[in-house]
Amino acid sequence: MSAPAHTPTYSSLDLAQRAAAILLDRKANDVVLLSLKGVSDMTDYFLIASGTSDTHVRALGNSVLEDLKKETGQMAHHVEGLQQGRWVLLDYVDFVVHVFHPTLRNFYQIERLWADADVIPITHDASR
Repeated sequence: MSAPAHTPTYSSLDLAQRAAAILLDRKANDVVLLSLKGVSDMTDYFLIASGTSDTHVRALGNSVLEDLKKETGQMAHHVEGLQQGRWVLLDYVDFVVHVFHPTLRNFYQIERLWADADVIPITHDASR
């Protein structure tokens, strides 16, 4: 008998970095990864990005959902706003992806709300 195939395990940072790479590959704008460790018990990371239109925001959200599931087996625990395409929230528990229409991102200024959070550089090796 052969040994069972090894299923890789991913840290929440690995997964957030991969989601960031997916967004960048799909031409998302202003992609920012914030560490909420020590700032909030809600989640470890916020990944924030903007699309250029409602259609682009929906496509970005769908790409993260589909690609993370296909590549890592990770499925979002909760999804909001995907049909409207104005502010898509993908909750993976340990990290949360926010994809905004530019006008809503400017209005809510989520980065300013979490100004105490550290900005994490997005690594280039996260893209496959």
